[in-house]
Parts: sequence; C-alpha cells; structure tokens
Amino acid sequence: MAGFQDARATEVRRGTGKAEMSTHDKLVRAAASLLDAGGEQALTLRAVGHAAGVSHNAPYKHYRNRDALLAAVATADLESLTTTFADIRVSAQAPRDKLLATLSTLVSFSRERPARYRLVFSAPALARMHSDLQTQSTACLSEIMAMVEDCKKADVLPDAPTKSLASLFLATMHGLVTMEANGLLSREKGLPTVEENIALMVSLVLS
Repeated sequence: MAGFQDARATEVRRGTGKAEMSTHDKLVRAAASLLDAGGEQALTLRAVGHAAGVSHNAPYKHYRNRDALLAAVATADLESLTTTFADIRVSAQAPRDKLLATLSTLVSFSRERPARYRLVFSAPALARMHSDLQTQSTACLSEIMAMVEDCKKADVLPDAPTKSLASLFLATMHGLVTMEANGLLSREKGLPTVEENIALMVSLVLS
C-alpha cells in the first residue's frame, strides 16, 4: 500500500535531472502520515509544516485552510486507487477475479489507512467544495464502472444498470468494512469475514 502514502508529483531539479519532491507533495505526504498516526484531530497546518520539514508558514502559502489540505490528501489517494484499478482492469485475471481484486484493494485501504479511507469515502461535502477532488472521485468511480461493464460484456454479471451494480458492490463493501471497524464482525461471534461476505455477494449476483 505504499502508493497510498507517497506523494505522486515531483519536480525536476534544473541542471541535474534528479527528481525532487515539491513542497506541495512534501506537505501532502506529511499530512497523510499525520492522518495515519493520529486521525484528523492530529492534522493542523502548523503540524504538517513541521512534519514536512518546511517553514511553519509554507502550508498557508499552498492551502487556504485545513480542508483544502485534506482535499489534497484525498485527491492523491483517489489518484493512486484509480491507477491501481486501471492496472487490475488490464491484467490477465478473469473478470470475476478483477472485480474481487478491486474490492479487496478497497478493503485493504480501509484497514491500513482508516482515517484516510473515511476521508475519501465519508466526506462528500469536501468533494463538493474542491473541484480537483470531485474530478478524481469521478475518475475513480468511472474505472470501477468500466470494470463492471467489462464483466457484463463477458456475461459474468447480469444485464442490470452498470451504476446500480457498482453501487451495490461499493455500498456492501463499505458497510462491511464499517462493521468490521466498529467491532461488529469477528470470528469470536462466529461471523464471516469481510472477504467471505464480499465473495458471497458476488456469487449471489452471478447466480
């Protein structure tokens, strides 16, 4: 999951040809690390500047407020997810396995980066206020819907509306990982895992 932690864009230092992380990307990476370590309550612009090793004024020059920085982190994570989904889609796996791999990627993200998962998938108001985040969110969803469409063309999924099928898979996955995070899914209670429930859901849709 390293791709979810590292900033994406870099700038090239003139005259050397060496890639150097921009201040913007240092701030996004530092903010992501703070979210991983302490959740949203740990993230302030001053703390991000300190963690990034830049001046305490630098974050204020790049982001007008804390929400703008949170939106930048969410945008970077969605970009990484979109790239991962695109790679899965063109892989040699069977269509059903591609769909399961996509959902598994989201489950892993929710477990390894819970604060950032909530930021990406449970803060719709943030996306409405930041166009870059909205655009990347749409691109990520489009990649998932394209995979669902591929499954339909391969007769792996029923001929139901693509948006409805994608919404069903994502809503079920989100509900399951939320239950798991709240301690409502556990082996001690004799309940199936998130992965087992998702596999069952896909099998039921396929049948």
